[in-house]
Amino acid sequence: MTDMNPIVIIGGGHNGLVCAAYLAKAGRKVLVLEAAANVGGAAITREFSPGFRVSACAHLSYLLDADVTRDLSLASHGLKFARESLRTVALGANGNHLVLNGGTIEGGNLPAADRAAYAGFHANLRKFARVLGKQHNRRPPRIAAGGNSELIAAAKLGLDIRMLGRDPMREFLRIAGINVFDILEEAFESQQLKGTLALDAVLGTNLGPRSNNSVLTLLHRMSGASAGLPSLVEGGMGSVTQALQKAVLAAGASVRTGATVARVTLDGDRVSGVELAGGEKIAASLVISNADPKSTLLTLLGARHLETGFAHRVRHIRAKGMAAKLHLALDGLPAFTQLDAALAGERLTIAPDLTYLEHAFDAAKYGDCSPAPALEISIPTVHDRTLAPSGKHVLSAIVQYAPFDPRASNDAARAGLLTRTLAVLDGYAPGLSQKVVASELLLPADIEREFRFTGGHWHHGELSFDQFLMLRPVPGAAQYATPVNGLYLCGAGCHPGGGVMGSAGANAAREVLAAVKS
Repeated sequence: MTDMNPIVIIGGGHNGLVCAAYLAKAGRKVLVLEAAANVGGAAITREFSPGFRVSACAHLSYLLDADVTRDLSLASHGLKFARESLRTVALGANGNHLVLNGGTIEGGNLPAADRAAYAGFHANLRKFARVLGKQHNRRPPRIAAGGNSELIAAAKLGLDIRMLGRDPMREFLRIAGINVFDILEEAFESQQLKGTLALDAVLGTNLGPRSNNSVLTLLHRMSGASAGLPSLVEGGMGSVTQALQKAVLAAGASVRTGATVARVTLDGDRVSGVELAGGEKIAASLVISNADPKSTLLTLLGARHLETGFAHRVRHIRAKGMAAKLHLALDGLPAFTQLDAALAGERLTIAPDLTYLEHAFDAAKYGDCSPAPALEISIPTVHDRTLAPSGKHVLSAIVQYAPFDPRASNDAARAGLLTRTLAVLDGYAPGLSQKVVASELLLPADIEREFRFTGGHWHHGELSFDQFLMLRPVPGAAQYATPVNGLYLCGAGCHPGGGVMGSAGANAAREVLAAVKS
């Protein structure tokens, strides 16, 4: 194997493209292989009904890495936002809606104590989330390995926590691993406010509000530069990956679509390249996989090439999807009860209280879709008219909960969940279902099939303290290199986790460049 062979990146999702761009900018020969007809992975925009386009999986930008955006000049490659820093409108069935905008809150029938306490509560969470945010672009420490660099990395994490100050540090350590239910019950009286905040903690996860680690997932959502305020990308989330593809090509890398990798090939104990589904073999100096860790290590590589204990850890990565994605083509803008039409384009949520969320989760524990799901709703066409015909609209929603389970992965389950979700929407926007001209509901099994990640889990693995930092995805592969010489990971299953961030791809590129120099 010589340097004449390219570095091959499996998967043209956003992390794979980020990794490719950084490597190519550093002068490396890079080839990205994407199985689908277009790059983007779960961050794509596609037509689901004639004239109606939607962000197919990820639909709001929460965590896009500011360093990646700057380093790869994504604005110059066409990345624009139709609306930044969306407010969250917690819908009330009786028209008493709450409007959350960072640390401020308006509307609703909030007790005076809750309204006064919210700013301080949000400020504390944001302070704690910044500790996580500082880790996004750092190599997670491998403490057991010893060595000065590992100890320094661990010390930086400890110092970040210590710099919170004595009392905030104690509070951070108290709540970081516990459930969001408890901290919300301590802080507020309003059931509507507690339900709204808890939804942010469980959205896309296999967790309920009473589940440990749900505070961690809430902090993760708030850990980006946007502080948890989402933005709408003009042209849908596919515009992010289209801009990344332009950056990749501008840096000199190559991209092949319709190229499904069937297996990673070896020469002795070292990766030699990949073999495509059609039998074509491509030699590579290194292989970096943007696929999820289970797919990469157990399917593309094969467990027989791994040490037994390591393969066992990979098999037990928890990656069970719990969220469905709903797309509706509408012949007009829905009218939510007593909601100013100007707010219809914000981020809308339906999570009336903690009990509602817990009951929604109860059904999913036993393999059934929620009888009354919680929703995160976006109507992007209020701000971006490129996604639907004139006068028409697109509604996109995350439907929580829909488990990756055989009982919840068939046509009957899909039809039932669609009916129940439309009924929930009609309860807040009477007549909305009558405006539907086309619909699409993707269950986790559909998400797995279309976007090729195990279990249909957006993050390629549950975000929890035993699958976090130096434990993500598993010990022995937490610093992007796998135990197999020449094989690296760069996807959402790596540190720092899921969301359209790009941090994992950038971090993996830095690890590869450091390894090549050494």
